[in-house]
Amino acid sequence: MTTQQTLLIFGGTGQTGQHFTRLALDAGHRVRVLARTPSKMTIAHDDLEIVQGSIDDDLDLDALLQGVDAVVAMLGDAAAQRERQVNTALVRALVPAMRRSGTRRFLYQAGGLSAAPGKRLSPVLRAVRSTLARGYIGQHEDNEAVMRFLDDEARDVEWMVHRAGIGSDGPSKGELRRSSSRISIGTFVDCATYNLRLLGDDSAVHTCDGSAYGRG
Repeated sequence: MTTQQTLLIFGGTGQTGQHFTRLALDAGHRVRVLARTPSKMTIAHDDLEIVQGSIDDDLDLDALLQGVDAVVAMLGDAAAQRERQVNTALVRALVPAMRRSGTRRFLYQAGGLSAAPGKRLSPVLRAVRSTLARGYIGQHEDNEAVMRFLDDEARDVEWMVHRAGIGSDGPSKGELRRSSSRISIGTFVDCATYNLRLLGDDSAVHTCDGSAYGRG
């Protein structure tokens, strides 16, 4: 995105979200963040607006989307997602509100262990999901429900899904690139950098790809 945009971010106070918010502001964009606890935001900027609230609230999505060019969701709550598909509920309400407001673009960050619609994970990723990551099955299923909804019912929206292999905080390990077959364990800042770049990539519309560091 080369021109100034207004971005609405869900999950902007999270580990990837804080980096994304900073990068978006540094790039000259205006940012509106929905935050359950605004004090968690470590950034202060004239072009940053923080709206107190939670996706569990009865949100006025029309007000949140006023003047917004694109929406980014980087959400994850393993405990809540064991009980219900909280992200799916949000996205099902968000898409009609985006249609009403004329907001066209939506980036959703899922996990690399969530399968894209109509596809299976590789044997290695399936093994990891059923063993090391079995405690996050609710998150995987919630992400998959979001992707199915977008693919089946929201193709008029310019959505894109980043199936991220998020690892930990720390310095950049390089540039993540979109990949339909590989997923690298990326740092929070690298995933945030990738998300901002992906948001402006027209070729990524209606894709549910992973990301990987370049070989060599």
